[in-house]
Amino acid sequence: MLANIDLSREIGKAAYRKAKPALELKLAELQRRARGLGIPVLVVFEGWGASGKGTLINELLLPLDPRGVSVISSLAPSEEEALRPFLWRFWCHTPARGRITLLDRSWYRRVVADRVEGEVSGKALEEAFADILAFERQLAMDGTVLVKFFLHISRKEQRKRFKKLESHSTTAWRVTRADWKHHRHYDEYLDATSDMLGRTDSEFAPWTIVEAHDQRFATLKILSTVVAALEQRIARFEITKRSTRAPAAAPDLPAALRASVLDQVDLSVTLPEPEYRRRLERGQDRLRELEHEIYRHRIPVVLVFEGWDAAGKGGNIKRVTRNLDPRGYEVVPIAAPHDIEKAHHYLWRFWTEMPKAGHVTIFDRSWYGRVLVERVEGFCSEAEWRRAYREINEMEQHLAHAGGVLLKFWLHIDKAEQLRRFRERERLTHKQWKITAEDWRNRERWDAYRAAVDEMLFRTSTPDAPWSVIESNCKRHARVKVLEIIIGALERRLRRARRRRD
Repeated sequence: MLANIDLSREIGKAAYRKAKPALELKLAELQRRARGLGIPVLVVFEGWGASGKGTLINELLLPLDPRGVSVISSLAPSEEEALRPFLWRFWCHTPARGRITLLDRSWYRRVVADRVEGEVSGKALEEAFADILAFERQLAMDGTVLVKFFLHISRKEQRKRFKKLESHSTTAWRVTRADWKHHRHYDEYLDATSDMLGRTDSEFAPWTIVEAHDQRFATLKILSTVVAALEQRIARFEITKRSTRAPAAAPDLPAALRASVLDQVDLSVTLPEPEYRRRLERGQDRLRELEHEIYRHRIPVVLVFEGWDAAGKGGNIKRVTRNLDPRGYEVVPIAAPHDIEKAHHYLWRFWTEMPKAGHVTIFDRSWYGRVLVERVEGFCSEAEWRRAYREINEMEQHLAHAGGVLLKFWLHIDKAEQLRRFRERERLTHKQWKITAEDWRNRERWDAYRAAVDEMLFRTSTPDAPWSVIESNCKRHARVKVLEIIIGALERRLRRARRRRD
């Protein structure tokens, strides 16, 4: 892609001074409109060392209202960031609706610099490309304007600029030994970059190659590209807003023909009290040992608890954490999103809570609200919840690529058992806080939720992130089964880690 770029392109001072003010005024107007419409904008700057990223970012920044813009310089990951999936830190910096984020370097370090330096190759490299494409598609489908620039200069031009920077005491610090090392390997970086550009140039996040020998030409190209991207997104927003046509619904199959995971669950299983106590104590002790092991091997663990109201999520989580070191785990209760969370992609609030390597995060409800409560209650469109199956699978796959263990539990009870527990909560003073009018309202929509649960289990149980349906009419059985599934999964993961080490 880069081999045929004409780097001699330039623009004269007179033409530049004539064109730039109009572009700046237009960009400022579009920023105001995007803010009013709640459109997030993410602009990525990649390019060679000394290609002028800082200067050109400033040229783009000057016409904008700085109260609506963030500039993030993405260096090598810190120690904290290196303990997370590589996209975690970029998810944390995705813009809220109506805001603009400018990134000086980005997630592409993973598939260029890390690749050339031998830190990522083979399967890990292919997984990184897949994760990047999924990430960008998710942002774009959620309405983010994603503009990607690669600032291109020749090897000869880069050397000239390095020498010029080194010749002045005030700028010499900007050229490091690593910069010269990259310069010596320019051709290797060129090959890796060309491959990256070709594999990640998509309709939802296209690359713009900026011929950066001439700063005036590069400035106008960047301004024009951002203006065009904003104009197109705003036009699409207004067309969509005017359209009243609902998306086509999936065919409604007769009940007898629908696939059901829940129909196969035997809710009559029980566990006697003596056996429960014995297995519970043994499991909690073993889990404490495994917590230390996963910390030593730096394995992140995510546990997701979903289930019917009164199915026992809280009781199960208490038994899982009973003997754990509290410094090594966190329980994240998920409620309705607040205003800041609503201003981001729906997965953003879950990404920010993902554990460091060696730690455990337990979600009491999770991102599956998108295809359960948001679907049933109409808090998102049909197109959005249908798209969420793929987005959720992609997010969970990225966690697996980062070496994580992800286990998901659906705590299943029947309608009669739920009613019995609801009435018990109303009767017992110390449990009355657990029952609300919303619980009774949700119960009235049991059949709609059951259909949503069945489809969720079918579409999002994968080898990397399997669902376990827990028969929970008997609380003792449910608690022990959850513990033993977690123990089995962690032991298998640790065996793989030891084999790789040996």
